[in-house]
Amino acid sequence: MSTAGECASLFSLEGRTALVTGACYGIGFAIAKALAGAGAKIAFNARHEDAVSRAVADYAAIGIDAFGVVADVTSEEDAGRLVETVTEKLGHVDILVNNAGIIKRIPMHEMSAEEFREVVDIDLVGPFIMSKAVIPSMIERGGGKIINICSMMSEFGRETVSAYASAKGGLKMLTRNIASEYGGYNIQCNGIGPGYIATPQTAPLRERQPNGDRHPFDAFIVSKTPAGRWGTPEDLEGAAVFLASRASDFVNGQILYVDGGIAAYIGKQP
Repeated sequence: MSTAGECASLFSLEGRTALVTGACYGIGFAIAKALAGAGAKIAFNARHEDAVSRAVADYAAIGIDAFGVVADVTSEEDAGRLVETVTEKLGHVDILVNNAGIIKRIPMHEMSAEEFREVVDIDLVGPFIMSKAVIPSMIERGGGKIINICSMMSEFGRETVSAYASAKGGLKMLTRNIASEYGGYNIQCNGIGPGYIATPQTAPLRERQPNGDRHPFDAFIVSKTPAGRWGTPEDLEGAAVFLASRASDFVNGQILYVDGGIAAYIGKQP
């Protein structure tokens, strides 16, 4: 039987370097904070210097010495430079979290192909590029962890999110393919599928109406979630530490939905 100390050591990230893309706020920030709490050194990127500077200060305010780099995950040149810079500063990337993403809520018949491509480029091509950039070093050093931030839209469709759902559905399959192709090198690639999380990105869906009522979509999500609430970024922390640690060494190609039960629930009868 394992002792408490042995069990705790399974989740330790001491001595490991984690690169969390787009981790300036929200889900990415919470995940980076959790990985740091488990002992990892933290690096992140953003596309603009001011965003990097603000995030470095935000991390410092909670006692985390995070290393930020200006880089665009959709650029192979930037991705290579990002990984090289992080490696020189903190050591080889042991854990990659592909968190950077955008959403455009536009009816499909009104969305331009350019807008569609922008979402897919950041949300799907970006994780491909970043994973490609770290895999050779992971192979050379005998393993690594890749965590892709998927979505409920990896499984479900909904109005106005055709590009996002297409990208996140593709990210689910990219996750499985990386696991299939590189599992033999002791590389585990899994995904986290957040449910509806209260972040700045989802704030418009939670705004109170002029009469004080909930936003209709807010009321809908709460009614469809057995937990009876939106998730918080902190709700994702345990899943991230698990998938980044030795505790998940035989878990590969899976999507862990952290959704308050919404995917399992048909909803109450009106």
